[in-house]
Amino acid sequence: RREESTPTTGRESICGSPGGMEKGGLGQALVGAGLAGGQLVCHSDEMRLGLRGQVRRVWGIRGVKVRQRVECTYQWCYLALAVDTLGALYWQWLANLKKEQVAQLVRDWREAEIEALVWDNAPGHKARMVSGVGMTLVSLPPYAPELNPAERIFEELRRSVEGRIYGSLEKKKARVEEELVALAADPGRVKQLCSWSWIRAALEQLPL
Repeated sequence: RREESTPTTGRESICGSPGGMEKGGLGQALVGAGLAGGQLVCHSDEMRLGLRGQVRRVWGIRGVKVRQRVECTYQWCYLALAVDTLGALYWQWLANLKKEQVAQLVRDWREAEIEALVWDNAPGHKARMVSGVGMTLVSLPPYAPELNPAERIFEELRRSVEGRIYGSLEKKKARVEEELVALAADPGRVKQLCSWSWIRAALEQLPL
C-alpha cells in the first residue's frame, strides 16, 4: 500500500513556479508555512556518491589525446546536505533515501536547531513519517535544481573529487569529507556560493 503524504505534525508549504521563486515566491511559501524572522531555515538536498566515476576537464598537450581512467563499480551512498545563508553547512551520510533514513535525518537536524528545510519533492521527502517529525518543510517547484543552493556545493564537491581512482567507496567518502570540512571552516566562501540575494530577501522579509 502506498503511503499517503498528508502530514501529521509540523507545517508544509509549496513554492510556486520556478520563474516566480526570485520574485517573491519563496517568501510567500515561507510565510505560508508559518515561519518568522530569525528562525534557522536551510536549503537541503542529497547527492549520490559512487564508484561510477566521471571524467573531468583537464589540461593537456595540444594534438595529444587525453585519456582518463574511471572506476565502473556499482557501489554508492548518499550525502545529505543543508546550507543556510550565513555560510553554515550541515551534512550526514545515508545508505539510501528511504523514508526511515530521511525521517531520522530530519530528527537529527531538528536537534541541531534547524527549524525549517527547503527542498525538492523527492518521494522520501513527502512521506508521512518524515512530515510527522514536526520540522517545517517547504517544497521547491519540480525539476528546478538551479533554485537550490545546496546544488552549488555539490558542484564544488564533484569538481574536487571526480576524475580520480579511489579503489573503495570509503576512500572517496573520506575525500568528500575533507572538502566539506574545509568548506565548513570557510563560511565566507560558502556565502559566496550559496547566499543568493533573492533567498536573503525572502528571509529578511519574514515577520518578527
